[in-house]
Amino acid sequence: MSAPQSTIAIIYDYDQTLSPNYMQEEAIFPHFGINGGQFWQRCGELVQKHGFEHELGYMKALLDYLEPGRPSNAQLRELGAKLSFFPGIPEMFEQFKHGLLTSEHEAHGITLEHYIVSSGLKELILGSRIEPHVRKIFGCEYAEDADGRIAFPRRVISHTQKTQFLFRINKGMLDLSEDVNDHMPPELRPIPFQNMIYVGDGPTDVPCFTVMKQTGGRAIAVYNPEDKSRASFKKCYQLIAHADRVRHIAPADYRPGSHLRLLLEEMVVEIADDIVERRRSDLAAATVRAPKH
Repeated sequence: MSAPQSTIAIIYDYDQTLSPNYMQEEAIFPHFGINGGQFWQRCGELVQKHGFEHELGYMKALLDYLEPGRPSNAQLRELGAKLSFFPGIPEMFEQFKHGLLTSEHEAHGITLEHYIVSSGLKELILGSRIEPHVRKIFGCEYAEDADGRIAFPRRVISHTQKTQFLFRINKGMLDLSEDVNDHMPPELRPIPFQNMIYVGDGPTDVPCFTVMKQTGGRAIAVYNPEDKSRASFKKCYQLIAHADRVRHIAPADYRPGSHLRLLLEEMVVEIADDIVERRRSDLAAATVRAPKH
């Protein structure tokens, strides 16, 4: 028996995609008095001189800077309340529940879910205003020591590892204890890749953009229109004009009527229409006509 495959998933990166700010700079640095320039310089040294992966580098540097009073994961989650977002977030998540899918779509059991796959800290996002609106958040995590303080990276999500979580969503394996490499026939996967939309901001999202392109999914690269250096826009421009990674770029404005919002709405409706059409085709193919007299 095949899975219904009636769920549409929008998967978002976090930093520079949903928020114009890096979450560490917005929530952690001010609270603990960390100098951002010095912090990122230290991260660069760990990567370039000592061979750390980028994500492990920032997680190691953060532990060093927070000594001796390292916080707990619960305290990091509380700091997540300080996170801010691009215009239209988180309001868009609630607005998408009303009127985007038609009554016919809903009659076919079609639903829309939101996911976040980030190389940032999961606990911060869990404490933000976004958390109630998303099905699942995947991000880097710290384990705690015997005193309940963050002590060692428990999970690290690099930009290449992000693709693993696309497959988890595809297979419905949201529990990280499940082995995503287990074989699952395409017809049993609850969210086919063609039912997915990935939203990211630049080169670190290229592996996910590539998966979307190769599997029939959709992707949008977003940029910060307030970035006067135009570096944010140039990253996206390279992805569409030279690297051929995405078909659409848009300013990171999620309010009704914006370019990005129109793209997302049209993609969701298009996927929903495709699901309905596939259902009709399958029903027609399985129907045995009664003999005519």
